Amino acid sequence: MGARKGDSDRRIGRRALLIGGAAAAVGTGVLARDELARLYWRLPGVRRKRVKGAVDYTGARWVAASEANFRWADRPDDFGIDMVVVHVTQGDLASAVKAFEDPGHKAAAHYIVGKDGHVTQMIRELDVAYHAGNRAYNERSVGIEHEGFVDRPQDFTDAMYAASALLTAAICRRYDIPVDREHIIGHVEVPGTDHTDPGEHWDWDRYLRLVQEAQKKAQTVSS
Repeated sequence: MGARKGDSDRRIGRRALLIGGAAAAVGTGVLARDELARLYWRLPGVRRKRVKGAVDYTGARWVAASEANFRWADRPDDFGIDMVVVHVTQGDLASAVKAFEDPGHKAAAHYIVGKDGHVTQMIRELDVAYHAGNRAYNERSVGIEHEGFVDRPQDFTDAMYAASALLTAAICRRYDIPVDREHIIGHVEVPGTDHTDPGEHWDWDRYLRLVQEAQKKAQTVSS
């Protein structure tokens, strides 16, 4: 059954109203083209076209999280991205993937990095993942889970550190995020959270050094 004409007319009306109101607010009759695009994507029910199975990070495998565990968005146009949040799964990779596929879980991160260094992406970076337990932090960040347990330092392998650092460096380049502890944080540092990950065994000095080295190497290659 096709869409009713009335539904289509109401949708166009909301779009015209939103754009018209914004034009009046800025005091001009013409909005910049990119501003019009941002307004359009923020309309209820409008979703940017996606390529099924596409990943934001080359080499990652795609496994889709349940739509109940994230919110469709158009970042960074509607929400700027200026932070990476580091998590630990408190379980193995398979159980984390299963949890993020479960609509009843009500949480998921954008990426999971395995002990072997393989990266799984489950939510596109342009969408808001429910990973931090804080709406504002969810909207402004990319969440990266790491396979293992916070009380088992042996779970944080060399391969995991190296792969995660390359991933974080790529995210920081994409959104011009500074590589420092103000912008790359642990879940425990999110206001209002009751989580402790990545825990005391996560080597922040090593991790930031690896991210910085990956940044420098990428800059050298591109120059």
